[in-house]
Amino acid sequence: MASPSATPELLDQFCRPLRDLRISVIDACNFRCNYCMPKEEHYEFLAPSERLSFDEIEQLATIFVSLGVRKLRMTGGEPLMRRGLSELISRLSLIPGVEDLSLTTNGYLLSRYAGELKKAGLQRLTISVDTLNREAFTRLTSSEDGLDRVLEGITAAEEAGFKPIKINAVIRKGQNEDSILELAEEFLPRGHIVRYIEFMDVGNRNRWNLNEVVTSRSMRDKLASLGPLVPAQKNYFGEVASRYEFLDGSGEVGFISSVSQPFCGTCTRTRLSAEGKLYTCLFAEKGIDLRTPLRSGKTEEVLANKILESWAGRMDRYSEERAGDDAEGRSRKKVEMFHIGG
Repeated sequence: MASPSATPELLDQFCRPLRDLRISVIDACNFRCNYCMPKEEHYEFLAPSERLSFDEIEQLATIFVSLGVRKLRMTGGEPLMRRGLSELISRLSLIPGVEDLSLTTNGYLLSRYAGELKKAGLQRLTISVDTLNREAFTRLTSSEDGLDRVLEGITAAEEAGFKPIKINAVIRKGQNEDSILELAEEFLPRGHIVRYIEFMDVGNRNRWNLNEVVTSRSMRDKLASLGPLVPAQKNYFGEVASRYEFLDGSGEVGFISSVSQPFCGTCTRTRLSAEGKLYTCLFAEKGIDLRTPLRSGKTEEVLANKILESWAGRMDRYSEERAGDDAEGRSRKKVEMFHIGG
């Protein structure tokens, strides 16, 4: 198989390169956030034998990197519920061509694992914290002790050397708008980055309603009460967040505006679910099975060709279609977020 440096750039139907792979290591989660896994719903999770093994994840990740992927992110469900995750991180960190290795977590188990994750080669952490109000946190996540555990995890991550940490917050009208300022006031002085996410219609279980979306513009206007904000230069093509810095140098915030300002045109991400299905969009209807050919002994060339064909034929632009009032598209059945990560 060709080395990463010798691989020509793989483009989809809209000339978007393949650069990012998000790997869901488990579909189960210990929270029931209402924008992802509402507690009122029933969930059946994969048996361990149905999930990709670490060997299988490493093999597929190596193929993806050979095709142009440079960034790997571990997701879930809640990835820290996957036993031995640090071993997988260590193995992925040694793949030639991987430039960025990160993890998105709810932070509940992080105080236990932060040190070993850092030693294993994890470079960056993103932690979901939608509010610092204990009552609201319990209401949003259905976790009685969740906030204290998450805050302990963030402290442990700081002590392990993760900095800056990205703090992600999904803001939903009437539920946690008060969090916009308090999250910035808590985490920016600690050297972290806060990213505000518009409530999205991922999957079909979260009862998404456009009227509950707090737009990035209104969030930015509220943050301006802390001081003037200026746009920051993009770090790379395909950067998801629109980044802003406070003029006084007090920190950086970002906005993920899938609803009000779709960024499909620069999307470079593909996703591998815990059971080995490839999804080329967060809002995809179905995935491409890689586990079956992998376990039946197909060669790496065969697997690479399946990935190539999938990306080369990719025409996903759901958020742009939603913005164009495509009612039929919004009502279609989509994969749930906990299957493929955010």
